[in-house]
Amino acid sequence: MSRFPKPFFRWRPHPWHGLELGPEPPTVVNAYIELTPFDRVKYEVDKETGYLRVDRPQRSSSQPPALYGFIPRTYCGDRVGDLMSGARGGDGDPLDICVLSERPIARAEVLLHARIVGGLPMLDDGEADDKIIAVLKGDYVYGDVHDIDDLPGVLVERLRHYFLTYKLVPGDGGSDSVSIADSYGRAHAEKVLEASVDDYEDEFGG
Repeated sequence: MSRFPKPFFRWRPHPWHGLELGPEPPTVVNAYIELTPFDRVKYEVDKETGYLRVDRPQRSSSQPPALYGFIPRTYCGDRVGDLMSGARGGDGDPLDICVLSERPIARAEVLLHARIVGGLPMLDDGEADDKIIAVLKGDYVYGDVHDIDDLPGVLVERLRHYFLTYKLVPGDGGSDSVSIADSYGRAHAEKVLEASVDDYEDEFGG
């Protein structure tokens, strides 16, 4: 039996629990997109219903520099936390993913195939909140990228800056609760993914 079984569904599946992990895990995975680079409002999936809901308007001018969402059937628990220095555990959410695409994708709540190339080890209030970095499979510009070193450094820095600042409120002095260490490559990103799959099975069953 495959470690990554295909779910069966008769109705629209819950994007976290009802969709497949992806066609070629841990390298090529499904990404459910919650935010696009055009969004001035923070959306996230409602964990009970699976519908996209408004989380909050963004008070600053910060916009996501890439498509942003999560990988289905993953969970950031103790195993994910063990992979990050200083973390007391995972953040209890599905594993986040940022997907680079040369052509603008303006719609959220879409599903796409993404090739994992690396990640950012984000620590948020002492919890591991990794941001996996991926490229759209088949993209004519990024499609041949296989590791984070193949990307222009400025793209990774834009992602880092966004996640360090997107929660800031204009006029406040900032917060020391969020930190991001050096980015990591595909090999470690795949370990984080596999840990999140094991955490998911512990939390919700296989």
